[in-house]
Amino acid sequence: MKMQMSKYNYYKERLKEFTFPYACLDLEMFYQNVQKNLERAGSKKIRIASKSIRCRQVMEMIFEYHDQYQGIMTYHGNEVLFLAQNGFDDLLMAYPVVDPKILEKIVEWVQKGRQICLMTDSEEQIDRIEEVGKKHNVKVPIALDIDMSDSYPGLRFGVWRSSIQNEKRLEQVIAHIKKKSHVQLEGIMGYEAQIAGVGDKVLGGGIKNRLVKYLKKRSLPGVAKRRQEAVEYIEAEGFELRIVNGGGTGSLESTCLEEVVTEVTVGSGFYNSHLFDYYQNFQLRPAMFYGIQVVRIPEKGVYTCHGGGFIASGGIEKVKAPVIYLPQGGQLDPMEGAGEVQTPVRFNKLKSPLEIGDPVFLRHAKAGELCERFNEIILLDENGYERTLTYRGEGMSFG
Repeated sequence: MKMQMSKYNYYKERLKEFTFPYACLDLEMFYQNVQKNLERAGSKKIRIASKSIRCRQVMEMIFEYHDQYQGIMTYHGNEVLFLAQNGFDDLLMAYPVVDPKILEKIVEWVQKGRQICLMTDSEEQIDRIEEVGKKHNVKVPIALDIDMSDSYPGLRFGVWRSSIQNEKRLEQVIAHIKKKSHVQLEGIMGYEAQIAGVGDKVLGGGIKNRLVKYLKKRSLPGVAKRRQEAVEYIEAEGFELRIVNGGGTGSLESTCLEEVVTEVTVGSGFYNSHLFDYYQNFQLRPAMFYGIQVVRIPEKGVYTCHGGGFIASGGIEKVKAPVIYLPQGGQLDPMEGAGEVQTPVRFNKLKSPLEIGDPVFLRHAKAGELCERFNEIILLDENGYERTLTYRGEGMSFG
């Protein structure tokens, strides 16, 4: 059917009964991404990054596709509880949980036999987990977040994340863990954000693209060396690691080459938000998009839509705005951008002018964040559609 009409007209016709705005996941493209990431990961286990999905049914669909997809990397303690309550297991918490009330509830699930691993990088975090574990007389699984970023004079190439930034610091934390009786070190995570999360083929990037490519190439050997040395040291100290997690959508090819890595993480690579169009080593399909409606035509070629201003988090950059997906060739107004209540879109060339009531389709810069704007996702394929609830639609928002 898509071959018989333009992609814009296909979506316009198939989604005509829905009230604007709406979010749609094209299942044909989605499953192409699921398969592509499977191929990119080689033989490594793939853990789903839930922050980039934020929908229980979509995660279940990925797990059902292939058994190489195992486990979830969560992003909030309350999310861990929500997923545990709904039958999910093998939950790796990517960020420290320090709220004692949330820790209490998580440890209760550990007592019940649920496989939950908490992330740490400091003695204070470990002490808080130890206290709750002691109270409930259970050993709480933990993982260490090992810093993988590069620092140069005047430049941090990566993220400000973990305090474990060198061998001495790792030794201090390991020594602290050895004094504890109610935590159990089961894994490490090393997120090479400077490779996995930074595009090197950005349109108009020019010299910045060349610099990013150079820094990535320079960073790769150091990332592999730091991770291997961390694993060797931890195992020499008598710990057996169940999890050695690395990478992200943008770095699967390089992370999978490391023998010590037991699993890689994929999140944005399923929906493929537009920031992941800008990588030279892989190409995914634009599976997730959202529709807004033309409500005004202030002049020829300018179509003002209602709402649509869903801007991505992170550094303040132009690339964090949504992009016009369909019809092709649309541009946001440089003064208004994507707005809270209106978004003007300019088309210099259109085969058929838009009319009031027509849709304009956009793609978000980040995958899961779009789900914080919608209660449901339309799952669309050739046979029809299905509605499924996002976290937000289930009354859950984890920040």
